[in-house]
Amino acid sequence: MAVSNGASELKAGPNAQAAAGAKLSALFAGTMGPLIGLVLLCLALSLTTDTFLTVRNILNVLDQVTVLGIMAIGMTLVILIGGIDLSVGSVLALAAMVMGFVAHPDYLNLGMPAGIVAALVVAGLCGLVSGLLVTVTKLPPFIATLAMMSVARGLANMITDGSQIIGFPDWFTSLSIIRHFGFLSVTVGLMIVLAIIFAIFLNYRATGRSLYAIGGSAEVARLSGIPVKSLTNWVYAICGVLAGLAGIVLAARLDSVQPSSGFGYELD
Repeated sequence: MAVSNGASELKAGPNAQAAAGAKLSALFAGTMGPLIGLVLLCLALSLTTDTFLTVRNILNVLDQVTVLGIMAIGMTLVILIGGIDLSVGSVLALAAMVMGFVAHPDYLNLGMPAGIVAALVVAGLCGLVSGLLVTVTKLPPFIATLAMMSVARGLANMITDGSQIIGFPDWFTSLSIIRHFGFLSVTVGLMIVLAIIFAIFLNYRATGRSLYAIGGSAEVARLSGIPVKSLTNWVYAICGVLAGLAGIVLAARLDSVQPSSGFGYELD
């Protein structure tokens, strides 16, 4: 009996270790993996530097990630349905150039509100066209958005023949400079609000949960009564609008727009 118990203990040891290893691997492989990695990275940086966890540094980081953060919200929706959008950087540039062309005194001079609306409309249309290419013509998202990337970048260059537009109203540029309540700029606040809204939408609304179903299997989702094509078009359109909004935020930060803006952002 003693030998048998010893053998059982020896056998149980490796099994327990394997089970613990499997649980740890599952934890890092799931949605918690990137978050745990981020926490560990922040912990390491806070221990090796004195300025990492300061309020000033945190605010600077938030200011730096607003453009990519807003764009990433739209990309999250596209990835959830099993797609990809390679055009977001080019749509950002096109939207920014449209805003500058419509609003700047050297061009149409219709004012900043008109420029912002025009930019968001154009960006949304670009996203909608990408969605229609996917749902109607059955092009793979990679090919459809690659085509839109080229078209949007070309249009951005055509608007001013490749020239940048410099100088916007002070109230516009102050959106990314002035910190309200001593710590929060309008652009950072906008990113945080959008993140909260879409988090609630994805987790607590039936339409938001449907995006997960489409990403799991579009055919099964369709047979379940989910309007797959309609939601896909809307997702790409929203992604386009958010890319355009990111372009507006970038223009507020730089006080200028140029056709080369957003180059490579689709891979960030």
